[in-house]
Amino acid sequence: MNYDVRNSGRYDNERINAIQDHEIRYWSNALGCTPEKLRRAVTAVGPLVKDVRKWLAETK
Repeated sequence: MNYDVRNSGRYDNERINAIQDHEIRYWSNALGCTPEKLRRAVTAVGPLVKDVRKWLAETK
């Protein structure tokens, strides 16, 4: 997926771009966590949504 900030309508279903604020807002809402916790998850396990979901579930 091209991470063009002007293209905020569609999200990659497999990866989180933690640099883009609109993606942090989207994914933190979709995953039910705070933006800060989402950034920690991406730092800990990488940008794959499946890995982030697992990390969030394990750290509740």
